[in-house]
Amino acid sequence: MRLGVVILPEHPWPEAAPLWRAAEDMGFSHAWTYDHLAWRDLRDAPWFGAVPVLVAAATVTTRIRLGPLVSSPNFRHPVSFAREVLALDDISAGRLTLGIGAGGQGWDATILGGPAWSGDERVARFEEFVALLDRVLVEREVSFDGRYYRAEEARSYPGCRQLPRVPFALAATGRRGMRTVARFGQSWVTTGPRGGDRLLDAAAGAAVVAGQMARLDAACETIGRPERVVDRMVLAGPGLEQDWARLSSSTTPSAPTPPSVSPTSSCTGPEPRIRTGEIGGTSSGWSAPS
Repeated sequence: MRLGVVILPEHPWPEAAPLWRAAEDMGFSHAWTYDHLAWRDLRDAPWFGAVPVLVAAATVTTRIRLGPLVSSPNFRHPVSFAREVLALDDISAGRLTLGIGAGGQGWDATILGGPAWSGDERVARFEEFVALLDRVLVEREVSFDGRYYRAEEARSYPGCRQLPRVPFALAATGRRGMRTVARFGQSWVTTGPRGGDRLLDAAAGAAVVAGQMARLDAACETIGRPERVVDRMVLAGPGLEQDWARLSSSTTPSAPTPPSVSPTSSCTGPEPRIRTGEIGGTSSGWSAPS
């Protein structure tokens, strides 16, 4: 089991740099930041761009893997994004894992002035976004004419440090999304049960994730890919919308946390961590708003 941590891009760099160093010093295998233009209740609070933050994090660490969790088509195009990915993979000396998801209906969905996409359109754009980004990162010259995205002789010299490209960590739970994971993903990301009106205990939450993993296994089997080629990461920890007092009374710290992050806001209890391994997870990440 590899453990990771999410560090929100909300701190000025003199305050943020020690958090990234601490994540590496504490032995975490991977560290992530969220990739949004505005996020939940922090819409009117300090918030920095994910890619510049990750570039800076790469310069103050040497071992830990880094990545956005997750980038989405909401405000990105595969061709321009590929250039940022190439630079980040180079600066980090090949430590980038690229998290990608379909995006949601939060502020990112409308901040550029367009209407929010339907769920079906988000999934379709996710499929096309990942497929084109894969080509641009692997092939040196790409032309593409899709339903949502186009490229005309797009270049990607010198290519990624990691060959044939940076690993993709794809977030999905539905059947169409799982097919994209099976086809292109090196890792799969889930937040487990979300959107319910109550917190699930460890056994119930693990059962939900086990069902999601079964869909991933089925998708891998359909295309003839060994399912265990795809790592599985479960993102745990409280969201900003949850009842902090109720959560803190039912969980206890199970891992060291970076400075300035309180134990109640950064941890999942020992039982959920064990359950993640029991159902076949290979990584666990802590979402730790400060």
